[in-house]
Amino acid sequence: MKKLIAGWFALTLLGATALCAEVLLGNEVLAEDGFRELLDKRVGLITNPSGVNRRLESTIDTLRAAPGVKLVALFGAEHGVYGNIPAGQEFTNRVDHRTGLPVFSLYGPGRVRQPTRAMLKGLDALVYDIQDTGCRAYTFISTMGLAMEACGEAGLEFVVLDRPNPLGGERVEGPLLEKRFRSFVGQWDVPYVYGLTCGELAQMINGERWISNTCRLTVVPLRGWRRGMVWRDTGLPWLPTSPHVPHSDSPLYQVATGMLGEIGGVNIGVGYTLPFQCFAAPWLDAERTCRALNDCKLPGVRFLPITYTPFYGAFKGQIVSGAQIFFTEPATAPLTAINFHAVEVAKRLARRDLFAEARQAGKSFDMFDKVNGTDTTRRALQAGLSAARIVGSWKTGEAAFRQARQKYLLYR
Repeated sequence: MKKLIAGWFALTLLGATALCAEVLLGNEVLAEDGFRELLDKRVGLITNPSGVNRRLESTIDTLRAAPGVKLVALFGAEHGVYGNIPAGQEFTNRVDHRTGLPVFSLYGPGRVRQPTRAMLKGLDALVYDIQDTGCRAYTFISTMGLAMEACGEAGLEFVVLDRPNPLGGERVEGPLLEKRFRSFVGQWDVPYVYGLTCGELAQMINGERWISNTCRLTVVPLRGWRRGMVWRDTGLPWLPTSPHVPHSDSPLYQVATGMLGEIGGVNIGVGYTLPFQCFAAPWLDAERTCRALNDCKLPGVRFLPITYTPFYGAFKGQIVSGAQIFFTEPATAPLTAINFHAVEVAKRLARRDLFAEARQAGKSFDMFDKVNGTDTTRRALQAGLSAARIVGSWKTGEAAFRQARQKYLLYR
């Protein structure tokens, strides 16, 4: 019996290892195939610290060393090529101290958000290798599509080195984008959680003509990735995509409380060691809050009491109490809904109307509406509609998007 158990355990480990080992990033497939998509081309690269392979080798260095490929320029999205620039802080063009290559800012002063003709001059192709989080409000996918548009106008090829969606490829959640709320944190007509890899999204942006100039698009696909995989299933290393997204599960939490953070009045773990993983305030009772959230019976998620003191951000230096979020089934647990159940619990248990308090404090709801892609969500919350009804109101749009995206899916 012991031998049978040991044999089963060994096979299980081998199976898990095989599952992880079979997922190859687009940058690894590119190298394995001899860089054929970029041979004899002068190339620009949009990347940041997340642009690495499983051996943690930077795509910058890989392309510089690739025979037959001429890497001549780097392009930085929000946070810059080295991820050392704070969120929302614009930066200027510069020369990279390490490689001597020019670095062009795609988050520059004067709201420069896409490559100019001058930046693209002399290039044959622009390559994109940045890890995103699977959330519409993350600015990297805005950068990608706007760069595609610029390449279309300039007649350049745009090459996406595909990467897994860390939330998986099956989850579709949240409100659709209304045109009047289009912004850099909501650029494309997708739900808040869209369940596409960046390569699939690029195909949809091009195919649906969401940009004024479509481009010659090449996607170097993943190998071995399946739609049901979240990041932890891939066996790939995770590098922080931005300061508050430090771990492979961080994108799950970003979606779960990111909207809540735009309202204010609570701490969501940003400023503490658990960014996006909490719902806490000085006036919340941790035990009652967790009991109420767990009573919502959201599948695949649990809430446990927590008390902490933020180092910066909301309630800096004050003791806050509330709920810490744990995902027991990360591939299927609802994420976006958690924001609104938390608002509902705060109102019911502590009699705190976060929207009313924010308005009294002179806070604008502009960013909350932009992140939602609509003001319908806010108006529903202010009118007292339940979280369950708000989440239910997305179903028609989610289903329509699932159908529209089918022809762009690269992985089944």
